[in-house]
Amino acid sequence: MQDAVLAMLAKEPSHGYDLRARLRQSLGPLGESMNPGQIYVTLARLEKAGLVICERAGGLPERPERKVYALTPAGQQRVTAWLAEVGWPKPDLAEFHLKLAAAASARLADPVELIAAQRRELLRRLREAQHAALAEPAGAGAGLLLEGVVLRLQADLRWLDACERVWSKVDDEVEGG
Repeated sequence: MQDAVLAMLAKEPSHGYDLRARLRQSLGPLGESMNPGQIYVTLARLEKAGLVICERAGGLPERPERKVYALTPAGQQRVTAWLAEVGWPKPDLAEFHLKLAAAASARLADPVELIAAQRRELLRRLREAQHAALAEPAGAGAGLLLEGVVLRLQADLRWLDACERVWSKVDDEVEGG
């Protein structure tokens, strides 16, 4: 969640309320269960870590001052590192989805290229798991675990195919629009 918040701040400084709304919109129905205070706890941690700064924005007479959060150079570096990360089988599909949405929104990276990097990593891990599974004696418990890893990686690859179909259309619409 911290990295997704940072990436959303890469587009523009924002209020906590706006960040929460953007996260919820990006996650669709999965975002409905997001604790309203979670974004503020996350922002406080990021500020303490020196990844964001907080400034007070002048309020209108009918509204009090609000805090606006912006990335620090260290925060920008962390976003860049997060976007380049291809860790898997981290089963957090929502985080990867947010990475794609944040990268596209702030024009930090091409979502289709991020998907391709993830696919390469999954294919590498799939080959390793398949080789390891073949090396196991028939009926071995570890073979069953390796079969589960292979099945999970295959499912994740199918999901990445679906992601690519959707994000390729988004790219085409942006280029044509």
